[in-house]
Amino acid sequence: MRRLLFKPFAAAIVMTSGVVGCASPPPKQFTRSADTFTPCSSAPHCVWSQADKNGKKYVAPLAFKPANAATARRVLLDVLAASENATVERAEPRFIHATFRSTLGFVDDVTFIVQPKAAVIDVKSSSRLGYYDFGVNRKRVEQLRARFNAQLSAKA
Repeated sequence: MRRLLFKPFAAAIVMTSGVVGCASPPPKQFTRSADTFTPCSSAPHCVWSQADKNGKKYVAPLAFKPANAATARRVLLDVLAASENATVERAEPRFIHATFRSTLGFVDDVTFIVQPKAAVIDVKSSSRLGYYDFGVNRKRVEQLRARFNAQLSAKA
């Protein structure tokens, strides 16, 4: 009897989660200034390159050769355009915001700040909803980094 009740109950939870995931709005503010992100919340569903390097939320920025900021930005936009379930929401000269939508409709915001003087692109990846992300945001940033590095070195 328990098995018969579990399946419809589980299906209802998954469907409700998908609807709620789709309905969650983006953050009101992504950055504090042209060079800094707003910090991640205390929840473990966020990683960013401006975090304490010894902390759990830290992920390295995307690096490029000095004087190649425009090329690095174009390569990043190409990588995002080719990424499954990704949409570039905003693409300014130094700021890029992309969203990634899961099969269930959950949305993650991935933002980038191009830092020409430091020859890096800072990155922040955060889930809009929930507490845990089971490492999805960190894994996504590392996958984007691998594709970014491969395409950037191919252009060199």
